[in-house]
Amino acid sequence: MTDHASGAATPRHTRRRHATLHGDHVAFWDSGPATDGSGEPRDDELVLLVHGIAGSAHTWSPLLAALARRHETRRYVAPDLLGHGSSSAPWADYSLGGYATGLRDLMVSLGYRRATVVGHSLGGGVAQQFAFQFPQHTSRLVLIDSGGLGREVSPVLRAATLPAAEWVLPVIAGTGVVRAAEWLASGARRLSGVVSPSTRESGRAWASLADPVHRRAFVHTARSVIDSGGQRVRAIERLDLAADLPLLVAWGTADTMIPIEHGRRAHELVAGSELALFEGAGHFPHCDEPDAFAERLLRFFDDHPPVALDPADFADRIVSHADLDESR
Repeated sequence: MTDHASGAATPRHTRRRHATLHGDHVAFWDSGPATDGSGEPRDDELVLLVHGIAGSAHTWSPLLAALARRHETRRYVAPDLLGHGSSSAPWADYSLGGYATGLRDLMVSLGYRRATVVGHSLGGGVAQQFAFQFPQHTSRLVLIDSGGLGREVSPVLRAATLPAAEWVLPVIAGTGVVRAAEWLASGARRLSGVVSPSTRESGRAWASLADPVHRRAFVHTARSVIDSGGQRVRAIERLDLAADLPLLVAWGTADTMIPIEHGRRAHELVAGSELALFEGAGHFPHCDEPDAFAERLLRFFDDHPPVALDPADFADRIVSHADLDESR
């Protein structure tokens, strides 16, 4: 089967599916239903995979293939976020909160109440927002080279938020930059061993900007989380709200997009969290080292059963952060 937005083959044992949510078309990859003996969905077996900015579900293809080789039985659902891949790109809310709500709606539509949320880059910010916004729907959290954990970010992404970005990007898209990106993205077999999977995934993201609809969604999304000085959304001060949530922070040590120090700091701030570093991997460690990543992910799942957070306890944690100064 082929992902028509990227021209890439859907991983074996994974179906390409479609849904309409609130009038918008949502495309997603689905590894198949995880059910109990009665055929009902099992809340402890759903894993949502959330890609990064200008990406698509295709970024999870190497990992899904590695998981299939291990006969993994959990259900993995990887949506194309609105404005990305084969999903609709409406005039809509492209904030982290908007994306988190869309994930919740897809999960509920599939018959689940909770999920393990795995987010990469921007998707890591979406995953954190999902956990803060819907703690009762979150059973575990995995952040991969995640946004939202510090100010620093690649100058390329900062440039996309400048006032003239809407006019500059079409010019770039009409030059050899995007054509070179398309060549990188399509040359997986030809360039194997020469260009890293992280570089090819970056090329795929740039190539998507040749489409004006995706360009518009890219600019809206970038501006919702980044300004000219770097990332303007932050979760560091709220991470302890999810202290009872199993957390794995994974990072490629050669990431040039988001500094590895962000991952190390998040791990230090959340007691009981785990940190997995992939030596020499870039911004897409799940693509650079899919087999090693699959092994580490499954070990985390085995060591940390999914939890059911109590919204009342979560509310108490929020209250503990508040200082209501009545004298002002």
